[in-house]
Amino acid sequence: MEKETILIGLSGGVDSAAAAVLLKQQGYRVIGATMLIWDPSLPVPNGPYQKNACLSPEKEDISEIENLAKKLDIEFLAVDCRQQYRQTVLDNFRQEYACGRTPNPCVWCNSLIKFGVLPAAAKAQGIAFDKFATGHYARVEYDPAAGKYVLKRAKDLSRDQSYFLHRLTQEQLSRVLFPLGEKTKPEIREVARQAGLAVADKEDSQDFYCGNYNDLLNFPNKPGDIVTLDGKKVARHNGIWGYTIGKRKGLGVSGFKTPMYVVRIDAPKNQVVIGPKEALYTSTLQADHVSWVAGEVPAENFSCEIKIRNLHVPARARVHVLGDGSFTAQFAEPQLSVTAGQSAVLYADGDVVLGGGIIK
Repeated sequence: MEKETILIGLSGGVDSAAAAVLLKQQGYRVIGATMLIWDPSLPVPNGPYQKNACLSPEKEDISEIENLAKKLDIEFLAVDCRQQYRQTVLDNFRQEYACGRTPNPCVWCNSLIKFGVLPAAAKAQGIAFDKFATGHYARVEYDPAAGKYVLKRAKDLSRDQSYFLHRLTQEQLSRVLFPLGEKTKPEIREVARQAGLAVADKEDSQDFYCGNYNDLLNFPNKPGDIVTLDGKKVARHNGIWGYTIGKRKGLGVSGFKTPMYVVRIDAPKNQVVIGPKEALYTSTLQADHVSWVAGEVPAENFSCEIKIRNLHVPARARVHVLGDGSFTAQFAEPQLSVTAGQSAVLYADGDVVLGGGIIK
């Protein structure tokens, strides 16, 4: 029986390349596809910048990925996703920062572009394939009892990327493969070395944009006040989008007995509110724009673990789903720097992703 054909998203890094190697070793026919998302109208940073970032002018040149595909001996295509990326990821990125929130563009890119536009566009180009794969560290399984696909954390928790994938739908999960889900990073680099791939020791990308976010936002200055928790004006700012919850450096304030941090951003008043570190702790959050992996809203309140950012240690909480589809969470212990715009991702049984929403 002939093995299935797998379309794999190739980024030019070691993870997706090694994933392609593993799939070929398992007997699959593999086709590589890369997303073109860099728009020449975007600002190119002055001076050194992160060339490995997802959104970088370096990614406009796909010759390195084409050579990688040749080395892998697989078919390859490039898909122009620039318009959709701008409309769904960059526009949201700018809107959120303008409102004083700190978005996570990778969450939207994965669900809407990488697992949405990319495979759909490949099919529209006449590329026939059975499943779509990526180099993400995560796992997907089918639960026959529930009749649902289950998204789980990777075996290597230090590399787990399920946080960024929590908005994937049942339809998307039904046709997804994560070849790296049971692997560690050293194992993956060794797979690439054994295959003779030049990317075996390539550095990981650290951010979605290659330069300073202010360059990408390109907002005109909108001066306002930096105030203390009791409303005292202590400094000025040039735009609330230059600040995020927990920021300490560059506030331009002095004379306080204890270090001061950004504890709140008041967009309607155009104010940045600062306070001591203890003011950063909170025991509750509310999230909207909620997505449930099972495709169904839980009927009852429940307890689970929540990650409020990717590197956050999951914290125990009680979740209450509201009638409008949003949810509130009461943490067992206060959490540091719960940030509006970030994703609150819910986990059950330690590694099963229930879903998540955007922190309000």
